Amino acid sequence: MPTPVRLIGTTLLALLALYFIGVDQGAVSIFGSDMHVHEFVHDGRHFLGFPCH
Repeated sequence: MPTPVRLIGTTLLALLALYFIGVDQGAVSIFGSDMHVHEFVHDGRHFLGFPCH
């Protein structure tokens, strides 16, 4: 049975991955106008159905 700490950790990692793949671009980027993260996950973003342009 999963412990609460493991569930919280997994949830936080999943939300972080969702942010970087689905949200991080342009105005809402935590890195400013740097597009390195966007370009790194670009194909995965389209594969998962997130629009980016």
